[in-house]
Amino acid sequence: MQHNVLILDFGSQYTQLIARRVRELNIFCEIFPFNHFPTDLSSYKAVILSGSPFSVRSDDALHPDLSQIRGKLPLLAVCYGAQYLAHFSGGEVAPSNTREYGRANLSFIKSEEPFFEGISENSQVWMSHSDTIKKLPTNGVHLASTNDVKNAAYRIEGETTYAIQFHPEVYHSTDGKQLLENFLVKIANVPQNFTPNAFVEEIITEMKEKIGNDKVVLGLSGGVDSTVAAVLLNKAIGKNLYCIFVNNGLLRKNEFQNVLNQYEGMGLNVKGVDASQRFYDALAGITDPELKRKAIGNAFIEVFDDESHRIEDVKWLAQGTIYPDVIESVSVKGPSATIKSHHNVGGLPDFMKLKIVEPLRMLFKDEVRRVGATLGIDPELLGRHPFPGPGLSIRILGDITLEKVRILQEVDAVFIDGLKSWGLYDKVWQAGAILLPVNSVGVMGDERTYEKVVALRAVESTDGMTADWVHLPYDFLMKVSNDIINKVKGVNRVVYDISSKPPATIEWE
Repeated sequence: MQHNVLILDFGSQYTQLIARRVRELNIFCEIFPFNHFPTDLSSYKAVILSGSPFSVRSDDALHPDLSQIRGKLPLLAVCYGAQYLAHFSGGEVAPSNTREYGRANLSFIKSEEPFFEGISENSQVWMSHSDTIKKLPTNGVHLASTNDVKNAAYRIEGETTYAIQFHPEVYHSTDGKQLLENFLVKIANVPQNFTPNAFVEEIITEMKEKIGNDKVVLGLSGGVDSTVAAVLLNKAIGKNLYCIFVNNGLLRKNEFQNVLNQYEGMGLNVKGVDASQRFYDALAGITDPELKRKAIGNAFIEVFDDESHRIEDVKWLAQGTIYPDVIESVSVKGPSATIKSHHNVGGLPDFMKLKIVEPLRMLFKDEVRRVGATLGIDPELLGRHPFPGPGLSIRILGDITLEKVRILQEVDAVFIDGLKSWGLYDKVWQAGAILLPVNSVGVMGDERTYEKVVALRAVESTDGMTADWVHLPYDFLMKVSNDIINKVKGVNRVVYDISSKPPATIEWE
């Protein structure tokens, strides 16, 4: 894969959005922590510095090593990056009289600058900082201002270095995508060659070279990621791919058999393994969500270790890891620090001798779907909502029991079937139910009840990095609530989650 653009993360909540906007330009990019990025930058065409919650004036300011970047590669510094270049290169950064946060408009743009080509004065931008650049760095050239921020943008003479004190990656910056295109395409000359077709061709070639004639075992989940990974690998290595679909006892109602049926006719070699009891045993008594994820991850490893021994000379374990899994599992100082570990990110224990192959590791969810469409996978399968690897275990708050799993499976089935029957399923990015660790008083048939509470969750998103709750119709919510309470024994109250990500996450655990 051509690396093309390197994004250095200083802990900004918007870093992932920078990557998304760059990818929308059909340009491949990667995010690395500011203090841990590749030493060999020969394959990169440009570098972007992200924002940060930290101040360049503080004792704990984040200091990147830019010795191999400044003056050698085209560089775009956003917010913290812009202030860093100014403060430590002969300029001055000081506290702003008023915190500069929210919408603003460009009141001045220097004429005939390719950086602002196609962008007019009064263009809306998004500010998010409490410091401001009072004096430009040595050789700094003023490019743009807003009414409150004089040095909203500048470049450094003698370098292909540009800096802005606003965020082009957020949708509130109306010409943000144009600005990124101006820098990356017109100034840095980065090729726009990252397309689904190009990815498929390149990854199949890469898998063939990497795996050779070795055998690969892949854990299928029935979801989009593992399915696309399986079809890609099947095209690369054919009969040497052995797919295993594990019933961990935490799937949706009837999903084990339904998924096995779904894969019939796709040309994949799939074996179903019911390991429910192994997972229940591993989860017994565990309430901490991180420990749940680790227990499930370890149980998956044990299952694959057992199954791989049944396949003669298997050498590789394939996983459907995607880029948000990778990003959220890499700790960076600040808000984008590790939020939760992912069951399919990380190394394998020493006793398991399989090497890992992850064909989708660098793709966002929407990119996986586009690749799947290029591969000719059934649109209905590609349209399935994401489902967490640990399954219902992280939608059951508290310890896991068979009765709690039964209750949540029934509730989830009513909710998902309702979305489909009301024509709402495809308008939602992800939906599910959460079993809360509380009981509430109710009345049924003149009798007092003291039963479980469930929360329904439905969000809209592009890639899962950010998400908004969906305004489902009141009539639908009323019908689903009634159906759940009437049909699912053990539940007497239903609530609807109206939190967005951030500050909340999509899953509760």
